[in-house]
Amino acid sequence: MLESEEYCNRNDVTKERLYFSTGYGLIQCVKGLMSYEDNDLLAAIQHTKHGNHIASQHRKKHSFLGSILGSSGVDFIKSMTPVERHAELVYAESLYEKALLGIVYSGDWLAFIKEALNMRTTIQIYQLLFSYLTAADAAHPEGYDPSIDVHFRSGVYLGAGMCDIILSMIPGRLGTLVELFGYRGDRARGLGLLMRAGGWEGGGGPSVSAGELSICDLSLLIFHLILSSFTFEGVDVNVSQRILERNLKRYPNGVFLVGAGRLALVRSQPQRAIDYYTKAMHSQSQYLNLHHISWWEISIAYLALWEVEKSMGWWRNLVQEATWSKSIYSYGLAVYLLQLGGEGQKKEAAKLMEKVPGLSHRIAGKSIPLEKFVARKARKFQSQGGRLALPVLELAYLFLGITHAPAEVITKKMLPELEALLAKLDEHKDKPSKYENGKTGFWDDFCLAKFSQGVCLRYVAYPEEASSIPEKEAEEGAVIAFKQVFEHGPKIELDHHIVYHAHCEYGRLLACQGDLDSARREFDLVLSGKPLEVGSSGRKGKYSMENALHMRTHAALDALHKKRL
Repeated sequence: MLESEEYCNRNDVTKERLYFSTGYGLIQCVKGLMSYEDNDLLAAIQHTKHGNHIASQHRKKHSFLGSILGSSGVDFIKSMTPVERHAELVYAESLYEKALLGIVYSGDWLAFIKEALNMRTTIQIYQLLFSYLTAADAAHPEGYDPSIDVHFRSGVYLGAGMCDIILSMIPGRLGTLVELFGYRGDRARGLGLLMRAGGWEGGGGPSVSAGELSICDLSLLIFHLILSSFTFEGVDVNVSQRILERNLKRYPNGVFLVGAGRLALVRSQPQRAIDYYTKAMHSQSQYLNLHHISWWEISIAYLALWEVEKSMGWWRNLVQEATWSKSIYSYGLAVYLLQLGGEGQKKEAAKLMEKVPGLSHRIAGKSIPLEKFVARKARKFQSQGGRLALPVLELAYLFLGITHAPAEVITKKMLPELEALLAKLDEHKDKPSKYENGKTGFWDDFCLAKFSQGVCLRYVAYPEEASSIPEKEAEEGAVIAFKQVFEHGPKIELDHHIVYHAHCEYGRLLACQGDLDSARREFDLVLSGKPLEVGSSGRKGKYSMENALHMRTHAALDALHKKRL
């Protein structure tokens, strides 16, 4: 990326040429999103604005009526010169980048709405350009128009494909609202377009340029390896393997090493993931923010191995140097210190917890859900006199450390942690008021322990590799654990979100067992918006991580026929 930035500066100092201006803006966009620093975001916004302005100067002017979508819109694209068509494409690309940066940077709803309207314009342009390509190919005897250059074609495939995927991921009611305005995402078509643009599928002729090839491949990797944490439909890890094999041959020391690490982690091979991330860090020193991505992933990989002290070292690095979310990094380090124990660690943890609520960001005037969650947990830590139950294991659930853990790690390291707490809780079950010297939180801790036990046993029952606990025994244990959460959920004082997450995870277990109707009922309960097995204090307002849970539940519901969720 540094070489590309220098190339742009050397060949177009004032950034007055169409692709140099938008290319340089894209580099600044990536840098701003990686650092999340105000100065970097503002600089990126200015560069993408400039690129958008250059594109506007080359676009074909048209009347208001000429901008209406339909056959007249396709005819308008046909009437353009090649330069004007490229300008239209670049205008959409730079407008998308500017809107994305504006949403991240904006601190109020007005700015958010403005950038959302820019997103709408981008989608309209990509849909129109794709309609033009489709019509041109349909009119050609061979089903492919060779007069359209591959750079324009692959750029349209990339933009239209990404729009389809993004729209397809909008959950439930919001998705229905978006469809009323004529926007509907076709995920299969979107993935197909990215595969064609990346040169992975035929389409009557060459459809890939070197510039878009890597971007298309990165987009596919993001979907199959990162967005797969929230969705299931269309995910194919084997596609990622093919993409990485090609790109690691071309760029053996590039950003694709991070993708290889992520692939290993998704396949529950955390040690192999650590090796790739370490190599990725050593391969470049120009962009430290790329190191921060590796630090985060290594910390999760060590968490999946339940090597707590090694994982904590990387969280400490993130607290000291990374900028994306100081509140999450500080909370993470604090709970690791609590897990390790000792007076010195407890004092340091208490100082960090005190800072957590004041370190939160806001996007479009709204708090980031995960930051809001850790702020609540930090306040709970203080209200309970410096105590939290299973805080590191809870992080492992949130950041998919349990999901990516080998089955033997779950059975030999994670479950014993749970059993120790459950034994302690069992001693006070008849007199919860005596738990922890009379302080609150018995049923919160009990339900958290049972929920975590159910999740762990579900992954043991359906592992990637053989487990030392028989599948039937693990299944039965998971069912019992989840049902105990439902039974005692009304007694929870603060952590009401556990009940809703338990219904989602129980539904996934039922789907794995083949009971699709019962699984669907569990998912529908989560999405109903109604209070479930919670007390009166849990029936007011939203619970922690509600939107994220709804997104995962919608994805599970859509992919229910695949069983293994």
